[in-house]
Amino acid sequence: MAKPKPFAFVLMPFGDEFDDIYRLGIQETARDQGVIAERVDEQIYTESILERIYRQIDAADFIIADMTGKNPNVFYEVGYAHAKDKICTLITQKADDIPFDLKHHRHLVYDGSITNLKKMLGADIEWVKSEIERQKTITFEVNTRTQREFLTVNDYSRSGTFELVIDIHNRTEKRSPEIDAIYLYTSERWEIKQDGKRCGHTKSEKDDLNRRHILATTASRLAQGAWTQIRCELETSFWRKYRDDGVDPKNTYRIQGYLVVEISTSEGMFPTRIDLDVEFDEIPF
Repeated sequence: MAKPKPFAFVLMPFGDEFDDIYRLGIQETARDQGVIAERVDEQIYTESILERIYRQIDAADFIIADMTGKNPNVFYEVGYAHAKDKICTLITQKADDIPFDLKHHRHLVYDGSITNLKKMLGADIEWVKSEIERQKTITFEVNTRTQREFLTVNDYSRSGTFELVIDIHNRTEKRSPEIDAIYLYTSERWEIKQDGKRCGHTKSEKDDLNRRHILATTASRLAQGAWTQIRCELETSFWRKYRDDGVDPKNTYRIQGYLVVEISTSEGMFPTRIDLDVEFDEIPF
């Protein structure tokens, strides 16, 4: 029996100006990658359109959403997809159409060019397909979010902090192996605290993430369907008055990059990459 093709449900505004983007940029690219991509307006159904959209989001292996024009229906549907822990590929013609609280999610800016869209989306679908296969076999599913981003400003320095929330799920039908340790890999610029105490760290063998921090957790094993959460605070320095590096102080800083969470168990190591896009600003009161 042939293996079923992955299904991508497409969320986007309806209009003639999006027809070629959908047919040539999204659907044709998905077809080339062995993926079925459909919009709700080309399906046959008996329930209401909103009920159909919910059902298709639930059924989809992943979501492709065009955020161009900040369409409120698309934004609402993407929010539902995120609540369902669906893998979402966000695309847009302009970076400004991705709101700040979604910028840490993967997004592709194609500048209105179908050629650009096909190239970027093809590569992204390849990654999504491999991630879907990985999730079917991996013991731990790790989801993260950032919050409480804050810039500390005085006459002598600028430093930024944010809270990283790490959710670890066991989606399998068996109890997880015993967790020996949980590590967070960063560059040397980051210091990490939990409950106000600095986490220990050592040098790692990763060239770009050369600092390995150890995180405390209360969970030693996760039962079937169980979940645990880890919270930590990351801090970095942007500017110091007496540091002779020729950099002027600013009142807003942005950091983009990635971190890696790694769960060490008796059955091996389970790493998860975390894409990072954090903007630090003073609280205006």
